[in-house]
Amino acid sequence: MSLLSINGLQAGYGPRRVLQGVDLTIGDGQILVVLGANGAGKTTLLRAISGTIPRAGTITFDGKRIDQLSARKVVAAGIAHVPQGRGTFADLTVDENIRLGAYLRNAADAKRNRERWLTFFPRLRERLAQQAGSLSGGEQQMLAITRALMLQPRLLLLDEPSLGLAPIITRGLVDVLAAIRKETAMTMLIVEQNANLALAIADDGMVLESGNVVLRDTAANLVGNDEVRRIYLGYE
Repeated sequence: MSLLSINGLQAGYGPRRVLQGVDLTIGDGQILVVLGANGAGKTTLLRAISGTIPRAGTITFDGKRIDQLSARKVVAAGIAHVPQGRGTFADLTVDENIRLGAYLRNAADAKRNRERWLTFFPRLRERLAQQAGSLSGGEQQMLAITRALMLQPRLLLLDEPSLGLAPIITRGLVDVLAAIRKETAMTMLIVEQNANLALAIADDGMVLESGNVVLRDTAANLVGNDEVRRIYLGYE
């Protein structure tokens, strides 16, 4: 059963249209990785789904149309977006950043969820009173993901979660995402420059090119596809 279904999605910035008519589906509990060169429309796709930019076309989530909803109502419907660049509130503490993610939840839910997600990111528990701006890049990414998880989403959108991180930190982060999916069956749509690592935990992958979907296949088949290996995975 599809949790997210998109038909003919168009989006862009001012007069510049980036997405040319994207169709895709994501099954409930599935991880889908989006590949593509810079400028292909990957970030625009996530922004269009989350309602932070104008878009046209049909977006159905959990059986309901959301393409006319505001970004706030998209969040309330069950979609959380971790943007590229993390969006940490640098002057607030780690704990304050986490609690901001629960603004749509009651206090009891927020407290329970905070404890739940900190089990996946124990390093943050050690830094709850620390200013978020003083964290390392990897810790800030953990914080951004934790804040999004506090919304109790059914769909998590992740835009380049490994950007600027050391390989060992990236591997740990991907492992945590896999563990979260295993425990919660959370659906994830991941834009990721480290395609090999992301495809290793994904069910499917798709390739965007000039705002169009040019390929969709299982993660295993994409890793074994010579053309995809050469262009997107960085080896012959």
